[in-house]
Amino acid sequence: QVQLVESGGGLVQPGGSLGLSCAASGSIRSINTMGWYRQVPGKQRELVALIDRSGTLSYADSVKGRFTISRDNAKNTVYLQMNGLKPEDTAVYYCYAVVVALGSPYGMNYWGKGTLVTVSS
Repeated sequence: QVQLVESGGGLVQPGGSLGLSCAASGSIRSINTMGWYRQVPGKQRELVALIDRSGTLSYADSVKGRFTISRDNAKNTVYLQMNGLKPEDTAVYYCYAVVVALGSPYGMNYWGKGTLVTVSS
């Protein structure tokens, strides 16, 4: 059993900053890719940022230069530092990880429950 738990969401004013964390726990052998997606009501869930276990990064154009993704492999944790927040960043942010469970020869997709980020004055 693998679980992803996000933390750090909340209310912030435009131009402010917020940091998100996501810790994976359970019967984990390794984690390949970790990242963040976000979703607004009425819109599709969209990629925010990804980081593989070697540190290769991928960002959505809309957040490039403002958000930074990082990970701590020893802690099975991924982070998202969000700076220069805009109202359009308001969304539920979901942690994502490709996890190779103990006893499994391949990775599977896992999702957190989501944490709400609201950017408003």
